[in-house]
Amino acid sequence: MNNRYKKITEEILALAGVKTNRDNPWDISIYNEGFYKRALTEGELGIGESYMDGWWESDRVDEFICQILRAQLDDKIKRKLSILLKLLTVNLLNLQTKRRAFNIGKKHYDLGNELFQNMLDKRMNYSCAYWKDATNLDEAQENKLELICRKIDLKPGMRVLDIGCGWSAFGKYATEKYNVDVVGITVSSEQVELGRKLCEGLPVDIRLSDYRDLNEKYDRIISVGMIEHVGRKNYRTFFEIANKCLVDEGLFLLHTIGTNRSEETLDLWTEKYIFPDGMLPSVTQLGKSIENLFVLEDWHSFGADYDKTLMAWYNNFEKNWNKIKDKYSERFFRMWKYFLLSSAGSFRSRRRSQLWQLVLSKNGIPGGYKSVR
Repeated sequence: MNNRYKKITEEILALAGVKTNRDNPWDISIYNEGFYKRALTEGELGIGESYMDGWWESDRVDEFICQILRAQLDDKIKRKLSILLKLLTVNLLNLQTKRRAFNIGKKHYDLGNELFQNMLDKRMNYSCAYWKDATNLDEAQENKLELICRKIDLKPGMRVLDIGCGWSAFGKYATEKYNVDVVGITVSSEQVELGRKLCEGLPVDIRLSDYRDLNEKYDRIISVGMIEHVGRKNYRTFFEIANKCLVDEGLFLLHTIGTNRSEETLDLWTEKYIFPDGMLPSVTQLGKSIENLFVLEDWHSFGADYDKTLMAWYNNFEKNWNKIKDKYSERFFRMWKYFLLSSAGSFRSRRRSQLWQLVLSKNGIPGGYKSVR
């Protein structure tokens, strides 16, 4: 039986130019024969878990994943019943209710500020950077912050809401550079604690709160890398709240990872180990959710920049691992390595994961919106 799984798996991998003797950087070495069955019957969950278990290795995990996705091998795997039932459950139930809103904060963003400080840029941006004319991660992340400020036409004295503010990299930048007031909300107590320290003395109010509790007016609203936790059953509610909180002449910028297919919004390995209850929106889902609420002024796609961002994060993580390894296990190291590198490979393939910035207005910009790049 194991030989049959091995033969089929190797035939499928060969369609992507992947072999099990590591002639090429994206090839893999198999250390446990059980890998073949798990990969063939469990798809991304089995491949990711078996990597965490040390069952296989590759010199370039990112390129291995990129090769697989470009060859559309994920469509050739017949998942076992328990996997299909999990996917069915996700589609039927609302896993992102208000009662569960703080799960992602506790399980991911509260993993320890030191982990993220040793991985991210100096401003602590945990979202895709903008690499146009940038030579390093710090420059690329400042580019992103400046891009956002310019896209929403930020002016001194404005009151800005940041939904999913993280450690408030945007709040600190915007208040220092544009003389505005910023309210940021997050579901992570660790982010609140460090964010408040980083923004001390600035007009930045960081709150531990769910977006469904928002009920104040703002001149501008941004949300960067947060709607991925909202869930498709709640997209309409999310945009209704943003509409309610935005002044009539205001602008709302949404920065999000997106997916190409509405019906495939969940990676089971990522959902289990990295972002519980995470779900990526599609073009169709976003379009339906903003209908009759907002005018779409601009849609900017730069997903290739996330590949560069993730590789920069991985290089920082690997370089600084010795500083933090006493707080984590070796299995965590392999899990986090796989998370960063497989994500980079996914964006590099351009097939599944995208990165979008949308600029929305409530009533349309008189004379038209001037796109910023």
